[in-house]
Amino acid sequence: MDIHGKKALVFGGTSGIGLATTQQLSARGATVVAMGRDASKATELPEGVAFAACDVRDEAAVQALFAEHGPFDILVSAATGGERAIGPFAEMDMAGYRGSFDKLWGYANVVRHGLAHLSETGCIVLVSGSPARRCGPGQVALSSVGGAVEALSRAVAKEISPRRINVMSPGLIDTPMVPLQGDARTELYTRLTGNNLIPRAGTPDECAKGILFLIENDFVTGTTLDVDGGILLSS
Repeated sequence: MDIHGKKALVFGGTSGIGLATTQQLSARGATVVAMGRDASKATELPEGVAFAACDVRDEAAVQALFAEHGPFDILVSAATGGERAIGPFAEMDMAGYRGSFDKLWGYANVVRHGLAHLSETGCIVLVSGSPARRCGPGQVALSSVGGAVEALSRAVAKEISPRRINVMSPGLIDTPMVPLQGDARTELYTRLTGNNLIPRAGTPDECAKGILFLIENDFVTGTTLDVDGGILLSS
């Protein structure tokens, strides 16, 4: 796919990996609409990128947004959906575990209702995470949701061909989701990535480049692309 001149919708497109994707799509000449729950974050969007407020968990709002902004060629969702439960499963509040699946329900809303407006040569990219296939202690909810996202993509790929759907799976990425600053932030990422084959946190730009690869390569569908510093192979 030649991105120039295409129309792209990016859910979660105002922060972190989604923002970096929005910026790179715009730089490649796409017409981009970035969606997010918080309009205050839209100040970082590139010139010419439109913003639309939307909570992916609100199915009616998602449908209305597609009706307003369709048709389009590229659909990306990096929206987290809400809070994610962390900690040992045996001690986990089950409401928190169920709530973690808001990410999956949000993706399901986006894919289900976006397909009606996606061009016949269009593509979809979702974002999972390395815990889907390498679950550390306290990451049961993250692993469950990420695994479900990847399974959803593979299953849907068979139904929508020749249109394509793929997943980009990041490792530990330095994004605004981590509130720590200064030395405390540096120490956290150093500790958590010390055993990675590439011993540092990734950047949103590196993940966005993975998403753009999945968009541009017409021979890739139903695939999960790891942009994780080798965390799946770490000891």
